[in-house]
Amino acid sequence: MIVPMKKVSVVVLNSERKKSLKKLRKMGLMHLETVEGKGPVLAAYKEALAVTEKAIGVLDEIKVSKKNIPVPVELSFAEADSRAREIVALSDRKKSLLDSISQNTQELERLSKWGTVDPEDFKYLAEKGIYMYMYEIPVEKYLTIGEDSKTMVVNSVGKIARFLLLSENEVTERPADLPPEAFAVPMPEKSTDEFVEAIKKAQEEISSIEKTLLDCKKYRNGIGTLKSNLQTDIEFETVFSGMERESSVEDENPKAVEQETVESALEAEKAETEDKSGKLAWVTGYVPESSMEDFAAACKMNEWAFAASDPSEDDPVPTKLHNNKLVSIIYPLTDFLDVTPGYREFDISGWFLFFFCIFFAMIFADAGYGALIELVGLVLLVKSKSGKRSLPVLVTILGACTMVYGVLTCSWFGIEASKLPAWMVDISCTPISQSKLAKLGVENASDVANTNQKIFCFILALIQLTIAHVKCFIADRKSLKCFGDLGSLLQLWGMFYVVMNMVVDGTRFPLLDTGNPIPILGGAVVLPSSMPLIAIGVLLFGFVLSFIFSNYEGSIGKSILESCKNIISVLLGVVNVFSDIVSYIRLWAVALAGAAISGTVNTMAGPMFGKMFLVIFAVVLLVFGHGLNMILNLLSVIVHGVRLNTLEFSQHLGMTWSGTKYHPFQETENAREVNVRNLGKNAKTGTDD
Repeated sequence: MIVPMKKVSVVVLNSERKKSLKKLRKMGLMHLETVEGKGPVLAAYKEALAVTEKAIGVLDEIKVSKKNIPVPVELSFAEADSRAREIVALSDRKKSLLDSISQNTQELERLSKWGTVDPEDFKYLAEKGIYMYMYEIPVEKYLTIGEDSKTMVVNSVGKIARFLLLSENEVTERPADLPPEAFAVPMPEKSTDEFVEAIKKAQEEISSIEKTLLDCKKYRNGIGTLKSNLQTDIEFETVFSGMERESSVEDENPKAVEQETVESALEAEKAETEDKSGKLAWVTGYVPESSMEDFAAACKMNEWAFAASDPSEDDPVPTKLHNNKLVSIIYPLTDFLDVTPGYREFDISGWFLFFFCIFFAMIFADAGYGALIELVGLVLLVKSKSGKRSLPVLVTILGACTMVYGVLTCSWFGIEASKLPAWMVDISCTPISQSKLAKLGVENASDVANTNQKIFCFILALIQLTIAHVKCFIADRKSLKCFGDLGSLLQLWGMFYVVMNMVVDGTRFPLLDTGNPIPILGGAVVLPSSMPLIAIGVLLFGFVLSFIFSNYEGSIGKSILESCKNIISVLLGVVNVFSDIVSYIRLWAVALAGAAISGTVNTMAGPMFGKMFLVIFAVVLLVFGHGLNMILNLLSVIVHGVRLNTLEFSQHLGMTWSGTKYHPFQETENAREVNVRNLGKNAKTGTDD
């Protein structure tokens, strides 16, 4: 369920603003509305964090063997900041040197065919009245140079001739008798020997920098600690500097604030604490309704004033989910996907978990893969700490579900049914097991099993989307809009039969009454012969209800008018119902692709087991092939299995997943305040902050 929230505003004395915020943070109950922090202190923290993150990135790029992992060195915050800046400076210097090497190398390559080139030699000759300019030209065009231009061939390599243009005067314009194919070679800034020397020195300096950075790996933990504490300080300073308050310095003199330094800001903060004028400051946020008693008691104890009210429609209320331990195991997945329902949307955590387990099992669709996943889950469960077992439990359940579905379809690592024990075939489910159908002598067992699996996908779609519309109907039960939800539900049921006709088999599922009963899933379910007429009637009646009531806001006439205005969208809505049901066929398609890969891997590896020296290669091929297939299946789960919950199912619920997760303003474990005065100083040693 989504925990009800109260919107709360807390009012404190401006002189006690910092002290009060620290107490509020220690309380850990209030999710604060977003505020825009400002000031030099916050800027200093953010700048230090950026440097720290860059330093950590540099250190993490340096790979060392497990035997050579350096012993971590404890650092004060001032030392960690200094080391981080030193690392960033070294990294920037290394990049600059690499750029320099690249540029110098390009110059050497450009001049490589000219031999040794020194601009000073050209300058010396120019002082003596001999001006020389370097040119290149295709060999066959060299003889076309006019007699007025004095030239000297340097060399001819390949199809290019290199020559010097000689003159007694400085040439400022291109000689007219030079053919257009001749192009001037720009004079380098320094000699080729100097380029070589510069590259050598840069490489030596880079080598020295890399050794220094490798040695700095021992500071990684200390810099990481600084980073986590800076993040906490930034969060606090953002709230502290962004709090609304009575006639602050910013209001009186905004330009002075722009020119403020860290020292002046800290002095102003100190002066605020000594101010006895009784000015107020306040902050607004949200507190769970169930925690309001504790919150009120804390406010009374700290002598804070507060006002609480129900959030309005426009308020950015955070979403806090509260479910039982079983349903809560889905949270690691939703956190990974970063999806949170809006405060006024549905909490579908339970349904998400239920259907996700089914989708996962149908996509992997192999009992052997399920057994491996189950084993991984059990190992994680044994190694996990108490209170952090949601993910291991989820993996274990997913493995069990995959095993069950694999058993029902008689899928074991893609092994052919003829090579499996007879009992594995016997315990599989007849309608969806190709092996069981073949054993019973059913013709085209593969096609029959695939068709039944498609039908199962569509039945699953019908069940899940029906749940969505029932939830909407219950939510709108006090309004005539619920008839619009009922209409959408009827459209879904009617469209289900249309999908069976158009996608599965138009002969088996006709759109006219043929007088013959209609079997589904091998006769497990039998529909009456009049089902086509019933389905179409239900579809049309549902469309009418939806057309009249789906936009109801107190007036049926206005609702119908709104539907008329959006007639194209209304008609497309019917098509969307069709496409949403058909979308579930992806479960069968992905599973079929996975089974094909498994079978191909087995076919490739099978013949190798007949030769002793190829057995190892066969085992490697099986491990690699099935491992790759499992990875592809996992990606398919994320792409397809998650999509059916967060898109198709959610669209029928009217959910947009636009919520903000409840994140109370609270203390971070073992966090300490970083002294902003020590940031940016070149401190090699220092005391703890």
